[in-house]
Amino acid sequence: MDLKPNEKLDIEFILKDIDKYRPRRRGWHWREGTGEKRNIGKFEYYDMSEPLKNSQPLPAAKYFDNIDPQPKSVITTEIASGRFEDDIRRMRMAAWHGADHIMVIRTAGQSHFESLIEGTPQGVGGIPISRKQVRAQRKALDYIEDEVGRPINYHSYVSGVAGPEIAVMFAEEGVNGAHQDPQYNVLYRNINMIRSFVDAAEAKRVMAWADMAQIDGAHNANATAREAWKVMPELMVQHAINSIYSVKVGMKKENICLSTVPPTAPPAPCMRLDLPYAVALRELFREYKMRAQMNTKYMESSTREATVTHVLNLLISQLTSADIQSTITPDEGRNVPWHIYNIEAVDTAKQAFAGMDGLSEMVEIKRHGGELAEKVRELKERAILFMEEILEVGGYFNAVEQGFFVDSGYYPERNGDGIFRKVDGGVGEGTVYERDEDYMAPVTAHFGYNNLAQYGEEYLDDPAKLIGGSTLEDSSKIIFIDELDENDNVNLRLEEVKELRKSSKIKPEMEWLGDGIVLTTIFLPTDERTAEFAALEIGKKMGLEDVEVIHKEIMQEAEGTRIELKGRVSFTIDINDLIIPPKPKVLSEDAIRMDIESKPMKIVAATVGEDEHSVGLRETIDIKHGGIEKYGIECHILGTSVPVEKLVDAAIELNADAILSSTIISHDDIHYKNMKKLHELCIEKGIRDKIILVAGGTQVSNELAVESGMDAGFGRGTKGEHVATFLVEKRREMDHED
Repeated sequence: MDLKPNEKLDIEFILKDIDKYRPRRRGWHWREGTGEKRNIGKFEYYDMSEPLKNSQPLPAAKYFDNIDPQPKSVITTEIASGRFEDDIRRMRMAAWHGADHIMVIRTAGQSHFESLIEGTPQGVGGIPISRKQVRAQRKALDYIEDEVGRPINYHSYVSGVAGPEIAVMFAEEGVNGAHQDPQYNVLYRNINMIRSFVDAAEAKRVMAWADMAQIDGAHNANATAREAWKVMPELMVQHAINSIYSVKVGMKKENICLSTVPPTAPPAPCMRLDLPYAVALRELFREYKMRAQMNTKYMESSTREATVTHVLNLLISQLTSADIQSTITPDEGRNVPWHIYNIEAVDTAKQAFAGMDGLSEMVEIKRHGGELAEKVRELKERAILFMEEILEVGGYFNAVEQGFFVDSGYYPERNGDGIFRKVDGGVGEGTVYERDEDYMAPVTAHFGYNNLAQYGEEYLDDPAKLIGGSTLEDSSKIIFIDELDENDNVNLRLEEVKELRKSSKIKPEMEWLGDGIVLTTIFLPTDERTAEFAALEIGKKMGLEDVEVIHKEIMQEAEGTRIELKGRVSFTIDINDLIIPPKPKVLSEDAIRMDIESKPMKIVAATVGEDEHSVGLRETIDIKHGGIEKYGIECHILGTSVPVEKLVDAAIELNADAILSSTIISHDDIHYKNMKKLHELCIEKGIRDKIILVAGGTQVSNELAVESGMDAGFGRGTKGEHVATFLVEKRREMDHED
């Protein structure tokens, strides 16, 4: 199947024969063409990678020949609606906007499952990772990456007490990257320390075999600590522990990524605090990759606020480095994981990096001397001292038992608010046993003593030969289990929205096909508390169901509050019943300019009758607003309340090519009467077949304007390019007739 840009992705095709699907590649893919200058459109870029075959440019790209520069960093988007079939559609949207690292978040509860989930129960705050879900999404990404012309990295989490089993399944199913950090399990999931590190050794070995990129979880400390900017030395220690552990297990350094998160956000003086940390981390861990992510600790429900912080974080990435740039969606504080926010976050990264292209050629970090250099050195020293104290108290496990980690004191200060765990406690305690002397597991990727010498030297590097290959070599040995839940599975969910998938009917959507969710922004002239409950009532009176306020923002305590309201509509729209006028034709700016240069054009314009409105006319004509003046058209504006007779006389006197008549007032159909009068007066004066007549205004439609004798009418939303295109094409038509 080749995806076609104007056709929806067929979910049923993806699910067809899913039990037989095998991934066509494994391993992580970095962007290609980085480190070289390249010309894109009319510009030269220093920091961009190879462009995409198909993509969706930024909105402002229309002013620059619709170019779509792709940054050198791999761009992440995190997806977890709970319905993998809808996540697949979101993946396609994100890939078109430039994402090539699709992270699918597991449910928090799944970290405690002791085995793989084979069914597909709907997730909350994430999605249960099952073989079918992983396989379907990887298969869909195969087609999506062909469509956009770039390999896409598929990613999830190897954590919890089922971590090794998850890692094996990921290796079997072509997953390209994963989070894996035994300290995350210990500190945030209360999994027994010994169990977590033993599991991690096995899981990391499997990931290394599959050439997967690994991202650690150290950043969670400054998303959890009360005063996150004080745990920077600890973060560096956590990165060090997981990185060297991964190396010792057998992972390549170039596949080990440190998840670095700026510790602060505005209104804190974040650049002065966050930049030294970024520099210190990259210098201390220069052999590893950096994955930069936004700090979710400071994300409220304002998308504007989150976006500003995101851009400042991106500035740090540009000034230092980011091999992978994560784009946390700006809806974290709303608990609404909607399509639009994934796309906005990806576009924010793409836009910021394009705008900052080549910044390092002009701006240099003041690395020697001054506050930055002193702070970088101090952070490194504190981190080393922290590590030395861990060794002094007997190692990592003892340090955790004494609450060293996620303590909001600036080391060596301690506030006593760290996370305490016991080596003989937690989930999975007492489940690790020493292997028997004759222990043997004939599998491909396995950590530790395996007792293979007794079978022959040829099996030391490839123990799976003993059984004719494990599942990593022989996929026929994989047992595929489809749906287990007869009441909650993808087949039933697809059936529920069959009408929307198979007919011309559509429904508003934010997260799932057919969810009916709409977002409304309201300003209410009252205090925050009153505004919230007034907005809920307004939503109900608008006919919305399940109304909920997802954002409140005080403009001024007494004067008013901004409310963002979500709700659900139950109706559908049949697009076959819509009356859709033709899209206005727009010639390129160069084509219009070339026409005007070869044959100059002159127009006269005015607001006619008793009408004093002038804004719309000015925006259509003035060069400041992108009006027709910018193409070189000579414009004579007579003003407002101009008699129709005066407009026609001016056109004759100036030998104009066109008359632009603006009218807003519509009582007694005066706008149409003036159009008809203009047409008739031009006939009377003998110029109608030589001049173009155009009318515009909020109450004007093209159909009624033409009925009234105009050549065209332009209503709301008209821009100068629309009018200029019509004038050029109409004059060509008239010249041809002559």
